[in-house]
Amino acid sequence: MNISKKFYGSLPTLLVCLLLVACASKPVLPPRSAAVPAGVDFSGRWQLRAEQGSKPPREGGNQDLIGTPPKMSSRNPGRRKSKRSSESAVHVFIENGENLKISQTRDGLFISFDRAIVEEFTFGENRMVSVGPIEAQRVSGWEANTLVIETLDDKGALLTESWYLDSDRDVLVREISVTQGSDERFSTRQLFERN
Repeated sequence: MNISKKFYGSLPTLLVCLLLVACASKPVLPPRSAAVPAGVDFSGRWQLRAEQGSKPPREGGNQDLIGTPPKMSSRNPGRRKSKRSSESAVHVFIENGENLKISQTRDGLFISFDRAIVEEFTFGENRMVSVGPIEAQRVSGWEANTLVIETLDDKGALLTESWYLDSDRDVLVREISVTQGSDERFSTRQLFERN
């Protein structure tokens, strides 16, 4: 009788601990603001600046960090499958191009990469996105004058894209990083000039 009282007495504590562990295992992306900051407009045509460190990631260059799809093949779901089971799935959501055409509305941003691929980001969104069988949570919105887009896969890998204008408003800066917990697996910075 005494043993059963100890077991049932500790059962609520055990259930709370299991619930906390289950909740802590999958990170949650915080919501972002949908309100466009006054005077911030990325609309226009942009050309990638040819500088060291500003080129789009290429397949083969950072294979130990993250498998990045080659240019123009990112919409082919057959090419999006992981080469290694330990590789994160968020890499399939990275799009690249040297020429961008951006249209901005009060609700979102449309980016055409080299006239081949168009990405749409809705300000303040929090939804599931997918490419073929790969799904991830996406949150996008504003943090001061920076548009932040975060994509989280089911293994906890986080793709973060930040877009902002430099102080003269004639250079568009794109920062891309992929992290797994506290480990940064990939990062790059691209600079685009107005055409």
